[in-house]
Parts: sequence; structure tokens; C-alpha cells
Amino acid sequence: MHPGELQQAAQIIRRGGLVAYPTEYCFGLGCDPLHRAAVLRLLRLKRRPVDKGLILIAADTEQLARYVTEIPEHVRASWPGPHTWLVEPRESVPGWITGQHPRLAVRVTAHPVAAALCKAAGMALVSTSANRGGGVPARTDREVERLFGRELDFVIHDVVGDAPAPTPIRDAVTGELVRPG
Repeated sequence: MHPGELQQAAQIIRRGGLVAYPTEYCFGLGCDPLHRAAVLRLLRLKRRPVDKGLILIAADTEQLARYVTEIPEHVRASWPGPHTWLVEPRESVPGWITGQHPRLAVRVTAHPVAAALCKAAGMALVSTSANRGGGVPARTDREVERLFGRELDFVIHDVVGDAPAPTPIRDAVTGELVRPG
């Protein structure tokens, strides 16, 4: 990653832009979760229906506080790490984040660049795989640029983590595995 890329990406996010960045398994597409136009633009870009809901990543649990009612201790103990959990959202969380689901998918990321981006932006971020609906997620910055070209506002040039698969998603209340890793 070139010096200054992180700050530039964070400014773009704060202004309502879309950024691609490396995560534990693949490149993610992200934006400010509370910026409705940015989230809807991201969903159109991915060709993803709003009712599917989105994952939020954060640098720490404090960044998730405005979105969730509580984070159970067993969830906190799994972070930072490649573990996404479904937890109870605050009533103020908009439907364009939760989709048709009663719970919100959240993760404190272990990827140093993704975590640094959350810190630099000063917020949790939408994190959805860099692909078009149903496609294979991009695992390099070049693949992201080939897939999306100028449709994104910024791509952070760095490498993904060594996770062998997307993060598993578990329900924090029931323990049910919703998406295997």
C-alpha cells in the first residue's frame, strides 16, 4: 500500500464514496453504512438485492456500538478474527443494512489494512465481497480493477489475508451456522 492511500480512501468513504480493500479472504467493497445513497450504489454495482442484508466490519467493538444492542462475550472472544456473527441490531439501524433479516452481521476484522481503514474512516464499514451477484470474489487489486473499472471511487493496493474461505457466519443467539467458512 502506498503512503497516503489509507487517508485518501477514508476521505472518500466519509464523502459517500465506494472503496475496495483487502480482507481476510478476498477484496471487499465498502462504504459508510449510514450513507443510504452509497449503500444503494454499492448494491446496484454488485447486482445484489437489498433484502439480502450486508456485513459490517470494524476495527474494534466500540465502532459497532451504534449498530448493535450488545455483543455477547463469546462473540467478543472470537475477535479480531475471521468470524462474522449475527447480533441484535439497534432499532435505528436502517433496513438497507439488515435487509429482510432480524439480526445484523458484524465482524471485528483481523486484516490489518481493513482494520486500519475502519480506524482512518472513524467508523464501521459495509463489507461485501468484490464481485457481481453470484460471481467469484476478487482476490487481488488487479481483479477488482478488471471487474469494476472506474465504477469504484478508490482501490487500496495491498494483499488479502490467508483465510481459505469467506468468514463463517453464525447466529450469536442460537449458535446456528448460517454460512460455512
